[in-house]
Amino acid sequence: MEVNYKNIKVIGFDADDTLWVNETYFRDAEVEFGKLLSDYETLNKIDQELFKKEIENLELYGYGVKAFTLSMVESALEISNFNVSAKTIEAIVNIGKNMLDKPVELLDGVEEVLDKLSKKYRLILATKGDLLDQERKLEKSGLTGYFHHIEVLSDKKEANYSKLLNHLDIKPSEFLMIGNSLKSDILPLVNIKANAIHIPFHTTWAHEQVSAKETNGKKYKTMNSLTDILNLL
Repeated sequence: MEVNYKNIKVIGFDADDTLWVNETYFRDAEVEFGKLLSDYETLNKIDQELFKKEIENLELYGYGVKAFTLSMVESALEISNFNVSAKTIEAIVNIGKNMLDKPVELLDGVEEVLDKLSKKYRLILATKGDLLDQERKLEKSGLTGYFHHIEVLSDKKEANYSKLLNHLDIKPSEFLMIGNSLKSDILPLVNIKANAIHIPFHTTWAHEQVSAKETNGKKYKTMNSLTDILNLL
């Protein structure tokens, strides 16, 4: 579906799995968690119960590593019928701490794209998750200077984006969002008449997946890599 970008003045970037690696660390943590609880349940069941707990806790804890760690602790207690040892709980907490201490691994072409686009457009970062953790990753990334504005959202729904655009005095038609999640970075923008480009990441959290029916007829582009965007803008 053809999209015209001539009116774009501001470009928003998602952070996790758009600018740097993130979801891979969660998948690795789930494997570690499964091994710790393997005496109590099958790995598949452990994975299912942890995901169920994460979704149950979203409204209370929000997104990010700290919320994930709390959900792991709660899941461990329930899966083990509260027989899990203090040593195992400590190991689970350490999984979370290690995730928070991971290096920031930029995806291919990120600095080149930001450098070139920042000369033509106003760039903003619009991400969700834990504020302290996102600030840490942004600082480690060395990308702060490219962004005119940085916003850590509690969620990425239509109302959140509309509020952000109003705050920055940006018309939806003048705004382009770039991200890896159809659910969080693409469809909400399309629904408020803004523009969006989808850059898939090789792994996606189940909660962020959408059906073909949800994307049918929606006006956005999908590109293989971030650098491909330079051929459009």
